[in-house]
Amino acid sequence: MKTFPQWLKILLCIFSAIIALILGIGIGSVYITPGEIAAVIANKIFALPLPETTTDITAAIIMNVRLPRAVAAFIVGAGLSAGGAVMQSVLANPLASGYTLGVASGASLGVTVTLFFGVTFLGIFTLPFMGFIFGLFTVLIAVTAASRFDRNTGSAAVILIGMVMSLFVNAVVTLLMGLNKDAAKSVIFWQMGSFSGMDNKTVLIIFPITLVIILLLLRYSRAMDLMTFGDEQALSAGVNSRFTKTLLLTLSSALTGAAVAFVGTIGFIDLIAPHAVRKIFGAKHKIVIPMSAVAGGGFMVLSDLLARTVIAPVELPVGAVTAIIGAPIFAYIFLKKSK
Repeated sequence: MKTFPQWLKILLCIFSAIIALILGIGIGSVYITPGEIAAVIANKIFALPLPETTTDITAAIIMNVRLPRAVAAFIVGAGLSAGGAVMQSVLANPLASGYTLGVASGASLGVTVTLFFGVTFLGIFTLPFMGFIFGLFTVLIAVTAASRFDRNTGSAAVILIGMVMSLFVNAVVTLLMGLNKDAAKSVIFWQMGSFSGMDNKTVLIIFPITLVIILLLLRYSRAMDLMTFGDEQALSAGVNSRFTKTLLLTLSSALTGAAVAFVGTIGFIDLIAPHAVRKIFGAKHKIVIPMSAVAGGGFMVLSDLLARTVIAPVELPVGAVTAIIGAPIFAYIFLKKSK
């Protein structure tokens, strides 16, 4: 059977993601051609003149609405997928994700507390900040508790405690929502996940956070490769498995928390993209992590495109779209792992 060289598969993956971005920017209530998109971006970056056929309204739609939304979707999808790839590797479990470890539940609690008590110390960034902090804090509790029972921070212990934490935190969220009906509506809307209202300011905040954490994770790609052979093999090569696992879980949880905090709960993408990437590119983490980011970013842009166009002008929650696509794949992975 003929196989494509690795470099060609990487180029095809990147090209597919670029096509997804172009579709995400161009398709909507007003169709915008790829040529117009390129002309407007070139005008803003290089001050090149706009073609006569491109109006100021079209330029405003691209720069103020479509481009920030598509780029935000790509960044969030990249962060979720890269974080999911690391969690699955560290825990040696293809079903591991930020949601399994309680990131989404913790972020929901942070948002609920913010809305319930009317906290506004950071203005419009209070909500994402609280979601990020609570999501990360929930995972740190799960990892710390798991290390008490399993010194090597094994898969079963972390995932089990993460699920227990998720159940407990969700119960607290439900209780707070029951005590404040007005806050409950906002929390439910946030939990559904949406990229509506994304602007350039949000993109400029979430992009450096995502990029820096992914680069930090890439520094440990060799350590992750060694840990796949077992903790003893990794230790003989100079890798402190316990410390490295805790650090990587914390970083990947922070990556997931940053993404979830800005757009709400979006599930399954951190399971789908890494699984597909490993099937295509193999198991080396210096390839798996960046390609998971590229594939997850492109998939998220297409999911958001479907969410806002399938029954336009009504917009579906993007989390529902990813769940509809991801649930059968999740079931397939689970059944295959069971066999």
